[in-house]
Amino acid sequence: MEVFANNLRQRAQELGLANAEVARRVGLSERRYAHYVSGRNEPDLAMLLKIADVLQSTPNELLTEGNATRSDKRTVLVDRLNAAATVMTDDDLQAAVAQAEAVVALRRM
Repeated sequence: MEVFANNLRQRAQELGLANAEVARRVGLSERRYAHYVSGRNEPDLAMLLKIADVLQSTPNELLTEGNATRSDKRTVLVDRLNAAATVMTDDDLQAAVAQAEAVVALRRM
């Protein structure tokens, strides 16, 4: 259970997500999610899949030791952007895309 707990903490940190935010996105109470992060409990398969999805990861990456951290800055930033996009409304996502496109357009000038 310690490996899983460590991987949960590490992946959330890479994505810039607090435990409370991960819990909210997964649909758990903060307390229940805290039991996973502390290593007291492990989720069932359905919950593991939801957690992996929110953390832009796989169950295997969360459950096994020795997975390389995603230290490549660009990869981490893209993962963070994807994680944020999954909970945005369509209008918010459209605004974010417009902002990203504006940044790209400025770089080309």
